[in-house]
Order: sequence, then C-alpha cells, then structure tokens
Amino acid sequence: MPWDTEATRRRLLDAGVRQFAAHGYAGTSMDAIGRDSGVNKERVYRYFGDKRGLFSAVLARELSGLLDGADVHGTGVEAVAEFAGWMFDRFEERPTLPRLLAWESLEFDETVAVDRRRPLCASHAAQLQGALPGSALLDVEQLVLSIISLAASWTTLARVADIALTAGSGDGERRDAIVRHAGAAAAQLTSAR
Repeated sequence: MPWDTEATRRRLLDAGVRQFAAHGYAGTSMDAIGRDSGVNKERVYRYFGDKRGLFSAVLARELSGLLDGADVHGTGVEAVAEFAGWMFDRFEERPTLPRLLAWESLEFDETVAVDRRRPLCASHAAQLQGALPGSALLDVEQLVLSIISLAASWTTLARVADIALTAGSGDGERRDAIVRHAGAAAAQLTSAR
C-alpha cells in the first residue's frame, strides 16, 4: 500500500497547530509532534526540513484564508466597525491562531512567511483607506494593527480580562466593545482631516 503523503502532512500540521498553540515554539518537541500526530517524528524532517519549517507551515496554513471574506463593505465608520466585528468573529472561530501569532512574536526575531502575509494586510489597509476617504495610509495601517490586536487579545490575554472586567462579561460584550472602539478610532481619523 503506498504511503499517503498528503494525509501524513495534514496530520503533522494538525499536531503542530495543537502543540505550538499550547506550548509555543520552544516548548514543543519533535517527539510531542510525533506522538500527537501518530507519525514518526522523522517525517517532520522529510516534509518540513526542521521544527522551524513545521512552525512556518503551520502558521502559513492557519493564516491562509483568515481574511477571506473580510472585504470592507461600504464607507465610513460603519465599514470599519463591521470589519472589526468580522475579525473578532474569525478569531473566535479559530482560537489557536491568536495563540500562534502571540508565540511567533514572543519567540522569533523576524516574521514567519512575511512575503505571503504582508500583501494580505496591505490589501485590507487599502480597502479601509478607501472606506475612509482622505485618511493617510499610515494611519489606516495603524488602525488595522489595532483591530487585529484587539480581536486577538480576547483569546491570548484571557487572564487580563479576568481582572480588568467584571464577572459576566463574555464574548458578546467584548465583540461589541471592539466594534465601538474601532468605530471611534475611525471617526477620529475622519475628523482629524
């Protein structure tokens, strides 16, 4: 029976998502990846070169499609607020992704797969700039970073939320707050002109 290369690769990537999201890059061993995937750890080297290659492939796969469907619709504050709500929802659907992004920032000196990722952010910054006529690109890029940071922090800074928020604050309240904050930031950009 021939070896199912694609299924093996997928199992290794799935195990990588679970292990890297839970333990970070430094805290994840090749042995753990092998055990989790049920695949000999030597296959990681064959398919991905090394642990960093696997981490890069995991992050690239998890980021692929992240912004699909996130096109900015309309103009003005409402369009920015809608984008922020959409980003929060996407991170809620894929809670391992904010953790992987946090680990990347904590453990690497350079961005993984920057050439593939930068155009995605640039595209959405351009769309938001179009929704906020007259806004400066740098301001809109900062706004995109703020929206991503706000949306991702709900998953990655949950213990901070435990102390900063009163009991009973949940996903819905946080989403509403992020939408309001993104809208307020967009309003400030349009009024600063």
